[in-house]
Amino acid sequence: QVRLVESGGGLVQAGGSLSVSCVASGSIVSVNVMGWYRQAPGKQRELVATITSRGSTNYADSVKGRFTISRDNAKNTVSLQMNSLKPEDTAVYYCNLEWRVVGSRINAWGQGTQVTVSS
Repeated sequence: QVRLVESGGGLVQAGGSLSVSCVASGSIVSVNVMGWYRQAPGKQRELVATITSRGSTNYADSVKGRFTISRDNAKNTVSLQMNSLKPEDTAVYYCNLEWRVVGSRINAWGQGTQVTVSS
């Protein structure tokens, strides 16, 4: 069983910065992808950024140049540094861990942490 626990987030004015972090515990496969997704009220959950266990990153176009994802494989943590925040970044941010078992994708999710950007 894999458990993800997020921390960070909060309230910030537009143009400010925040960071969110996530620690994974349990039976974790070493080859995996960790990432952050977000869901705003009335909208579907969307990808923010992902990072593979080898360090390859992928960002949503809306956050490129403003957000930076990083991970520590030894500690099973993933972090998201968010700069130049905009009101439209307001959402619940979810940590995700994805891995493969015999070709099937398995996903684990955190409980989510609120990020609110005021204008």
